Amino acid sequence: MFRLNRIKMKHTVSMRVPLVLLLLAVGILPMFIQNKVLIGAFRQNEIDVKMSEVLNQCQIISNKISRSGYMAAAPRDATLDNEMAITADVFGGRIVVVDKNFRVINDTFSLAGGRMNISEEVIRCFQGENSSKYNNGKNYFALTVPIYGATEEKDIEGVMVVTASTEEVLAITGAANEKANFMQLMALWIILIVILVLVQLLMRPFKDLKRVLERVADGDLDADITADAYTETQQISSAVSRTITKLKEVDQSRQEFVSNVSHELKTPITSIRVLADSLMGMEEVPVELYREFMMDISDEIDRESKIIDDLLSLVKMDKAATEMNIAQVNINALMELILKRLRPIAKRRNIELIFESIRDVTADVDEVKLSLALNNLVENAIKYNIEDGWVRVVLDADHKFFYVKVSDAGIGIPEEFQERIFDRFYRVDKARSRETGGTGLGLAITKSVVLMHHGAIKLQSKEGEGTTFTVRIPLTYVV
Repeated sequence: MFRLNRIKMKHTVSMRVPLVLLLLAVGILPMFIQNKVLIGAFRQNEIDVKMSEVLNQCQIISNKISRSGYMAAAPRDATLDNEMAITADVFGGRIVVVDKNFRVINDTFSLAGGRMNISEEVIRCFQGENSSKYNNGKNYFALTVPIYGATEEKDIEGVMVVTASTEEVLAITGAANEKANFMQLMALWIILIVILVLVQLLMRPFKDLKRVLERVADGDLDADITADAYTETQQISSAVSRTITKLKEVDQSRQEFVSNVSHELKTPITSIRVLADSLMGMEEVPVELYREFMMDISDEIDRESKIIDDLLSLVKMDKAATEMNIAQVNINALMELILKRLRPIAKRRNIELIFESIRDVTADVDEVKLSLALNNLVENAIKYNIEDGWVRVVLDADHKFFYVKVSDAGIGIPEEFQERIFDRFYRVDKARSRETGGTGLGLAITKSVVLMHHGAIKLQSKEGEGTTFTVRIPLTYVV
């Protein structure tokens, strides 16, 4: 039984790893993004709410200042001063009141009283444009609120500059973020467990397929490797099944080849042994009989030598194509030389050899190998022909290939045997093949040579009407 060799593979990563990472990314990344977006939106919303509360409260104070004549009064209303101080303290900030001369008339921090405040925000507020600004680095925001006069013209008599801390908001959002992170951590563990279970279930068909393939690798080529769980596993198992089928065919072919080689080599030796034993068992053997037996022994030795020569040729053909000795060869001259060598064989059976050259052909070929292949085709056409028959060899070419067609008027090949005619040691009529000196390797050698030249060989035959082999080989050899 053919055993699959275990292939030493490079270190690889299990498919589970990228699958787990992918599912984690798909499951967790959106959650983290959503958390960041929600926390950011919550934080901004809290800041906007606080800014709105501070603005509303300061507008109330501004209205009170306008009605009470606070900006022009001396001394100032202590009640309003106290209310501004309390409001600033509640919001964790500071309120500064600036009159139309840009002088600070009230500061809840009691630091800038009597000083000038000519900031851009104050100037724009006097021009009727309110402003709000948030300092993300120092976590506070600043607002400007106009203070209108008590007259009907509603002139802006002052500006209230308010700053408030957002530390409280940050503390709230920080606490919410911590809770969200805890929930994310819990969700992460749950998602991870679910992903591991899912990956295990998803990988199970591949594990089953791997287990069956290991049985195949251990030599059980008859194991059922069908895996229909996924389209991918079905395609893999189908491809492996076809591969195993090919391996079985190769293994069977190898066994048949070894068996045939043993049989073919043993047959002449057995004949020689029988003839030798017969001679040794006879007393006073006549010279004529002795000579006849020795001629038979010589024929069997020649047959053994022929088998060995063909086997050696076949082994050489099985080697890498890098050993091809490619050169430009005149195919017309090569065919004429082959036919010249074979004419004596054809003459003995009164078989006419006809060579028809359509055009001159020069091609890149290995002359020795191609000569052997074409010689086998013509020699077979002579051997398996009828008495007084004919063999026609036609050479032609186009812009890419040259063609050699070898036809005969011989016995033909039954259709059911044509598929195996190029197999090693395969004979349609074994008795006739041995009579003609065939080894069953000639056509196998021929096909091997043609394939080494990147060509093709076709067979057309009908029993009792003859056979035609057509060889097609590129004019230019491409490695």
